[in-house]
Formats: sequence, C-alpha cells, structure tokens
Amino acid sequence: MTAPDSDVPPLASEWAARFSTFEQVRAVALGGSWVTGSADPLSDLDLIVYASPPPPAEARRALILPTARRAEIDNTFFGTGDEWLDTSGQGVDAAWWSPEWMEDQLDRVLVRFEASLGYTTSFWHTLRNSRVLFDRTGWLARLQERARGPYPEPLRRSIVAKNHPVLRSKLSSYLEQIELALRRADPVSVQHRVTAVLASYFDILFAVNRVPHPGEKRLLAHARRLCPKRPPGLEPQVEAVIRAVGHPEQELLPNLHALLDGLDALLVSEGLLPGGTVSSGHVTLPHL
Repeated sequence: MTAPDSDVPPLASEWAARFSTFEQVRAVALGGSWVTGSADPLSDLDLIVYASPPPPAEARRALILPTARRAEIDNTFFGTGDEWLDTSGQGVDAAWWSPEWMEDQLDRVLVRFEASLGYTTSFWHTLRNSRVLFDRTGWLARLQERARGPYPEPLRRSIVAKNHPVLRSKLSSYLEQIELALRRADPVSVQHRVTAVLASYFDILFAVNRVPHPGEKRLLAHARRLCPKRPPGLEPQVEAVIRAVGHPEQELLPNLHALLDGLDALLVSEGLLPGGTVSSGHVTLPHL
C-alpha cells in the first residue's frame, strides 16, 4: 500500500481506494497533466488501474454510477476504460492496463530498443512519471525504479533511424505524399500527413534530448521545458506549418522544409546523421 502525496487531488485518492477493493487490482496510479504540472480546469483525472484481467464491467458500473452525473463504462475504443463526470463536476478517466503489458512496453524500449513512427517512448514516460496511489505488493514501485534509469543510446539511435527517413528522404516519405496530395487537391490527405510529420519530428526531438516522449498534448511547451537541444525558431516554425495547412499551395512545403532543415542540422551536430550535409529544402545523408 502506498500513501498518496499531499498534492494528489483527494478524489484521485478516493478512487484508488475504491478500486483497491477489487482483488485483481494490483496497483493504481495518477497520470496525465496532474503529475506534469500542466492541469487546467478542463483536465480529467487520469487514473491508471493495473489489473489482469479487469474486474467485470458490471462490477465497475455498480461502483461508479452512484457517484456519477454521467458515465460511460467499458469503453473499448482505445483499450478498456471507464469515463465519468463526478457529482462534483470533475471528469475522471480510468484506463485498465495489464501489468504484463506494461512490463512489455518497458522492455520494448529499454531492452529491445524498438522504435515506432511517433510516440515511441510515451508509455515509458507515463510509467516513469505517474504518481502511485495504491500498490498492493510493491510491483509498481519496482517497475518505476527500473523506468527511472538512463535513456539508452541504442534506443535514441533507433528512433532516429526509424523516423527520420520517412520525413522526406524516402520515395514514399511524408513530404512526397504531401506534395502528391497537393497536386490532387486532397486536403484530407495533406492534413493526415502533416500530422504524421509532426509526430515523427517530436519523437526524434525528445530522443535527441534523451527524455521520454510526454504524449500528444502541449508538445511545444514540453519541448521548451525538457529539450535544451532544439532547432532555433522551433515554435514559430511549427506554428507556421500548422497555419500553412490552410494555404498549402503557397506556404506549406517551404515551411515544412524549413522545419526539417533545422532538425537535420541538429541531428548532424549530435552525430546522429554522421557525415550528413544540410541544404535548403533537402538533406544529403549517408545510409542509416
């Protein structure tokens, strides 16, 4: 059992205690903006409940509904989850995660060094930074201790090797697909691929700085706080790309190339693109 810190919202501690009455619940943690210091009046309480398997939906419904103005139990769109609006007006989002799954997510990045296209280390970040509210056997504390080790250099290089080529150096790169979508006047495809560019861009940026990826929200603020190594003009360049999606013929491609030129220069300076040379609008690189 873990005693919650004084700065944990009381409602989070109350729900951890309620969920702990299910014997299959191994641990409960608070994640999201409440533990990163970025919560605002619109922020839900993000509870991570480790159980394998989760308690039956009917049992969870019986526990949650008496205290909820509105509730959706057993949402499965993004994994098993329950969401509700407490009678106080506070939103609560409980995600039910398997302990074994989380152990594998940690092994994926810290042991196997497996990168994905965007958000490679987000679950590592969540585990590393979540606040333990209940820990039946000390399992979560032990896993967190492992998660707080150093950032592996092979993982850093794996993320660059996975994400960088698809930005613009491959024939089927995101920028190539954006250019084709512009020619076809396909704005949905343009938006989709710009989002992919930014996902891989930030995955690389956090890897360069050896910090786990903090997730999809407030990325510019997180980059400012966590990434001392970042391209000059990062924020205005990202904002220019986003604005340019609405005026792609004149502005989008030049702004994307300017954004990626800055990233390439950073990678070369870090020795992550050895021998590469950056020029306006493209980069000439050795095989990764």
